[in-house]
Amino acid sequence: MKNTLLTIGCGLFLLAACNPKPAADTTLSGLKKSDFDTVVSGQQITLYQLKNKNGVEVALTNYGGRIVSIWVPDRQGHFGDIVLGHKSIADYIADKGGNFGALIGRYGNRINQGQFTLKGNTYQLPQNNYGHCLHGGDTGFHHRIWEATQPNAQTLILSCTSPDGEYGFPGTLKTQVTYSLSDDNALKITYEAETDKPTIINLTNHAYFNLSADPSTPILNQQLMLNADHYTPIDSTFMTTGEIAPVAGTPMDFRKLKAIGKEIDRTEFIQLKNGHGYDHNYVLNTRGEISQLAAKAYDPGSGRFLEVYTNEPGIQFYAGNFLDGTVKGKKDIYYPFRSAFCLETQHYPDSPNKTEWPSVTLQPGEKYNSICIYKFGSE
Repeated sequence: MKNTLLTIGCGLFLLAACNPKPAADTTLSGLKKSDFDTVVSGQQITLYQLKNKNGVEVALTNYGGRIVSIWVPDRQGHFGDIVLGHKSIADYIADKGGNFGALIGRYGNRINQGQFTLKGNTYQLPQNNYGHCLHGGDTGFHHRIWEATQPNAQTLILSCTSPDGEYGFPGTLKTQVTYSLSDDNALKITYEAETDKPTIINLTNHAYFNLSADPSTPILNQQLMLNADHYTPIDSTFMTTGEIAPVAGTPMDFRKLKAIGKEIDRTEFIQLKNGHGYDHNYVLNTRGEISQLAAKAYDPGSGRFLEVYTNEPGIQFYAGNFLDGTVKGKKDIYYPFRSAFCLETQHYPDSPNKTEWPSVTLQPGEKYNSICIYKFGSE
């Protein structure tokens, strides 16, 4: 097989095809590991599997730290893959705009006009979304090839060093992200980082969930609870306005389980018009207590549920409003409008420019620590 030249961002990469593995070398969710096993610019890309005693499996690649599949049972004990993604590394590389399952950084979500000031210095970041910096820019952590080690069958550790000035961010940032799958069917993501000069940081994961395990169908009948009395409104460019608004009496209220689609098209409510549906940061009531339930999603048809726990102050709820049927994913399914939702644990968008909000500044000598737990079950 010939080597293939691919362009990612500003760089030219050599994609070297490895010797194919036996056809039987597949994940429980049906992914061929040989479709991910390759070398890009001298760096190995691999598909890793985390498995627990219950038959639950999480497949991940060190290309962008992406969750590729999550294989969990429904109430009848039938297993299915509940996240959107691609079936090969070539498809992930070719999908320039997709963040399926990606590890997002250096700053998840948006920074206004890609600018912020820190210690008297103004920094300019990439402007890749309505003039704002979204998810660290088009070539952020979601396109990085991470160093990977797998100490056991239920743990994967990814690490990287982002040099001072990369993507416009100050400071050399050393980051380690640990994915661990427990025997109570919880995927814990632990983000840790250190810097050699003051910088900003906000890491998250961009998994797209469809708890029915049928991504050809919308998630509008799936239900959601968000443990939040307030949210941060946005303007028509998806930028937070600086206001922290109550959810009470509005379609933004998910304090009790409610079908995602129940009020999503109430565009007379300006926030749903601005977001093209739900694409908002919620201010969690949990106050950083990891033991407190931050969010729960439930699919009445399959009985599958997802619980989210975090030490972060916020969570971004996105209802797949920009999925449009043009992206072909796993099993050659074209993902339709609102066929998945995201629950991204985070600090609030544009916090570097809103000093009254929880700080995202990391100082030398400090250690960044962010935790997200996705716990799966059925009822």
